[in-house]
Formats: sequence, structure tokens, C-alpha cells
Amino acid sequence: MASVKASDLRLKTADELNDRLAVLKKEQFNLRFQKATGQLENTARQGAVRTEIAQILTVLKEKAAASA
Repeated sequence: MASVKASDLRLKTADELNDRLAVLKKEQFNLRFQKATGQLENTARQGAVRTEIAQILTVLKEKAAASA
């Protein structure tokens, strides 16, 4: 899966970003669970999910600051 660009995230609404954030948080939990049980195959996915979560949070904060 290709990484998401911040410019693409900025085009989405806050609701879409929050929905994507919820999906990523669930995936992050599942990846941590798989790692703890020794079932995780793609360890690089953990970093990619963490990075995408950070990007979404950054864009959400930018949108909040712009509307204030």
C-alpha cells in the first residue's frame, strides 16, 4: 500500500479524516495484538500506520487552527 500524501489528506473533510483515523487506530491495535502473539508478518506496516495517523492528526489540527 502506497503512503498517503499530506496534500491528498488536506482535500478531505474533517469527517472523512476522523473516519480514516478510527480505521487506522483499529488496525494499529490489531497489529500490536498480532505482534504480541507472534503472528505479525509485515512489521513495516506498524510504522506506516503510525505515520499515517500522525499525518491525519496534523491535518486535523491545521483545519482546526484555520477555522478558529
